[in-house]
This record gives sequence, structure tokens and C-alpha cells, in this order.
Amino acid sequence: MRGPVVAVTGAASGVGDLLTRRLAASDEIKRVIAIDERRGEVEEAQWHILDVRDPAIAEKLRGADVVVHLAVDLDLETDPAARTAYNVRGTQTVLTAAAAAGVHRVVLCTSAMVYGALPDNDIPLSEDAELRATAEATGVGDMLEIERLGRRAPRAHPGLNVTVVRPAVLVGGTDTALTRYFESPRLLVVAGSRPTWQFCHVEDLVSALEYAALEKVDGEFAVGCEGWLEQEEVEELSGIRRMELPSAVALGTAARLHRIGLTPSPAGDLAYTMHPWVVSVGRLHDAGWRPRWTNEEVLAALLEEVEGRHTVAGRRLGRKDATAAGAAGATVALLGTAALVRQMRKRRGL
Repeated sequence: MRGPVVAVTGAASGVGDLLTRRLAASDEIKRVIAIDERRGEVEEAQWHILDVRDPAIAEKLRGADVVVHLAVDLDLETDPAARTAYNVRGTQTVLTAAAAAGVHRVVLCTSAMVYGALPDNDIPLSEDAELRATAEATGVGDMLEIERLGRRAPRAHPGLNVTVVRPAVLVGGTDTALTRYFESPRLLVVAGSRPTWQFCHVEDLVSALEYAALEKVDGEFAVGCEGWLEQEEVEELSGIRRMELPSAVALGTAARLHRIGLTPSPAGDLAYTMHPWVVSVGRLHDAGWRPRWTNEEVLAALLEEVEGRHTVAGRRLGRKDATAAGAAGATVALLGTAALVRQMRKRRGL
């Protein structure tokens, strides 16, 4: 068989598992090397069980032409310091090991969130637009650091190329602050904001990663559906009504709830539901790639996936609390959350 030998980190679950399956079934791929801390279910792949932070990974990468690095932790419930340590050290180790093993390309997957959600953003943003995000939202600081490491790697290791893939709001077996937004009894809208929504189904991300692994596209590029949805369209399609709050109230409440540990999402996550960060996917289009999913279809899939889950201010509610929130509406749910804050402060003597 002709074609590259591709190694995938984080291959046992999530996007890594889906990509490993796709590559193993492709006639354009010679062989798949799968790396994770546990063995996955793709029998056609050559498995190596180890932590991506282990320098021994260099030996496992020998013979690979391309590495797709997907062993990144973006779990909302993970301790932020531990998450950052894992993500940064893992990426550093994979890049260094790839160069030592003679790999000529590493594909990194971050997020279109690195562009930042700002009121003056163009719609859509160019893929070459400045990265104006800050580390205030969940995982965004890690993704910015991963991209910085990716830019430095070719200078430190001549002959190593780095491709960066930036998906829009990822849907399909994912749990993020942005997917939890649609688990709320009402869609929070900050007064005066202009939300826009661009989704990326995980199947489209996997096909874009395959394009990168086959070197049909390189450099830094975004992946997502064509166009975008305005907030009013999202509300009409979802059937979920909005609850509008002043900016100071929404941001202040989010910051307080996160600070005392009641919610996993920092206030910075709210910016991505307030301001546009839609991105052009021109580079993939020029390479011949097209998304199979539309924004409307991905939104429908997301709503089906989160059905039965209930979240208020980024915090998942139990069945009893969810029933009360659904019956009383979002206003009462927020008041209930405020009561939780008061109870927590009382117990802590604040």
C-alpha cells in the first residue's frame, strides 16, 4: 500500500477513536499507529500504551510520516492547573519526540476560540486573523500555548512541519461550556451583545483531520459548517426562549459562582455566547473539502444529544432540581442558584 504511516495520540476515545477508525479503513493510509493510555477497539491499528508525556514515545513514533496529536484534556471538571500541565507537557513531548523520530509533519487540533470573541470581530474572520483570545475561558489558554509551541517547533527542529486545525463549536459526543449552553431552560443573552453561532460536527472535524494527515491541506486552518446562525435563528430552531440580563449582572454572577466552586465555567466562557467568532473555512474549500453537515443540522443533533440534561449557569442539575427548574422557568432557577451561593458562603463563614 502507498500512502503515509500516520500516528494518532489519544486514539482510544473521542475524536482520536473516530479518526483512528477512519484512517484504518482508508486505502490512502499505509498504516496507523495508535497511542493512548489504554488500548482502543480498532484492531487494524498498531497500539502502544503509554502517556504522551513519556519521552519513550519517540521510539513508538519511529516509522511514522505524520502524527495527529489529539491527547488533549479539555474536560470541564478537570482541575485547571492539572489540565494545563498535561496539555502543555504532552504537546511539548510529542513535538520533540516526532522530530527525534524523523516524523515530517505534526497535526495539532485546537479551536477557533483562539481568535477570541470580540464585538469588533469581522463576520466571518479570515483564517489569517490575529489571535486575540485571552486565557479567561475554559481551555483557551492551553490552546493558545499549544499553538505557540507549534509555531516554535519548526524553528527548533528544521524539517518538521506543523499543521493546526481549528474547529468551530464542536458537537458530537462533546461536553463543553458551549454545548451546555443549550442544556439551559432559557438561553442566556447578555443585553447589547450580538451572538452568532457556527458549528462543527465531529464527523466533519475527523474528515478535515484526515485531509491534514494526507497533506491535502497544511498551515493553519479552520473547520466548520458553511456560514452561521444569528441568535434569533437559534432560538427559533431550538424552540428555547431567551432570558436577557445586563452585562454586569451576567458576568458578575458567573464570576462569583465560579470563584466559590459552584460552576465549572469561568466568566470568560460567556464572551463566546456574546460576541461573534465565526471563521472562514476557505483553505479547506480550496483543497476540495466540503462539510457534510449544515449549522441547522448540527444544532438539531446537539439538541437531541442534550435532551434530558439540565444546566443553569454552567452547572448540571440533578433530576429533582431539574424538574423544579423546568417547571418554574429560568428566573426561579437563577434565584435558586443565588440561594446556593448564599448557603455556600454561610457554611464557609464568608
